[in-house]
Amino acid sequence: MSPTPHLLIPLAASHAEGCRQALQGLALPGLDRLLARLSPLGLDAGSETDFTPPHERALARHLGLVAEAPPWAAWRRLQTGAQDALDQAWAFVTPCQWQAGANHVLLADPAQLRLTEQDSRALLAIVAPWFAEDGITLVYDQPTRWLAQGKAFSGLATASLERVTGRDVSAWLPDKQQARTLHRLNSEMQMLLYTHPFNDARAAQGLPPVNAFWVHGAGALPRAPEAAEEPDMPTTLLEAALREDWQAWADAWKALDAGPVAHLAAHVAKGGRARLTLCGERSAMAWHHAPRGLGQRIQSIFRPQRFSSMCEQL
Repeated sequence: MSPTPHLLIPLAASHAEGCRQALQGLALPGLDRLLARLSPLGLDAGSETDFTPPHERALARHLGLVAEAPPWAAWRRLQTGAQDALDQAWAFVTPCQWQAGANHVLLADPAQLRLTEQDSRALLAIVAPWFAEDGITLVYDQPTRWLAQGKAFSGLATASLERVTGRDVSAWLPDKQQARTLHRLNSEMQMLLYTHPFNDARAAQGLPPVNAFWVHGAGALPRAPEAAEEPDMPTTLLEAALREDWQAWADAWKALDAGPVAHLAAHVAKGGRARLTLCGERSAMAWHHAPRGLGQRIQSIFRPQRFSSMCEQL
């Protein structure tokens, strides 16, 4: 039996005023058709202060991982086929820029650093010895993301990078007592990189400095989860929301509605099975295609589920 298609949409709605305005008059006929044919699975209620956003919780459940604190780095290590992925604590380390203000420190979008693989590997070689002194091994993964292994990440609750991007880091830092090694390392990295030739070279190119790092996706993977096909998870809404570009967000919704959503609706209309998960900043709502009685089918015609009426719950 072929796997059931699962469309998982991050940041389908936000409580930001710009999003509320963008939602006014936003027509999503494909989504309305799809919802009319699906049955609700329930609400995964959460808070905007949760370290793990709703779409990551939904993705973790789909993949058979712990939903509240998914060990994403260990899972990523497992996907590479590495033999040391299980029973060891891993984390993602993202080089970034902290921007200090009068009463806050913001984490700028790491994409704005425009790090190339060559730059990232050069930076990793500079900082790796400092991490190694505290028993942490760094491994290159992507230009703005390294893999890190060490006891410091065991049972450590870390906030998703998406939660803190563009925000004050103070509310999202891991527990000071549990993560005192990482807090000290971050202070050392700020001093090391402040006048380092690496950042001097970047300044000469008009590029922002790298002066900190963010730890996320920490934890251990005690066993390999059963193989599961990853859901279709478009990130265009999420990317626009992180930029607070709500016109781009609305345009992205229209494109999704005419594309993946319409395709899934057509698949269901032909009798196919499907799952849909819509995520906001706090919560997620899920639906699936299941047999329905005559009364339910009639109700869906006269009282169809409307996305606009659900946004407050997300």
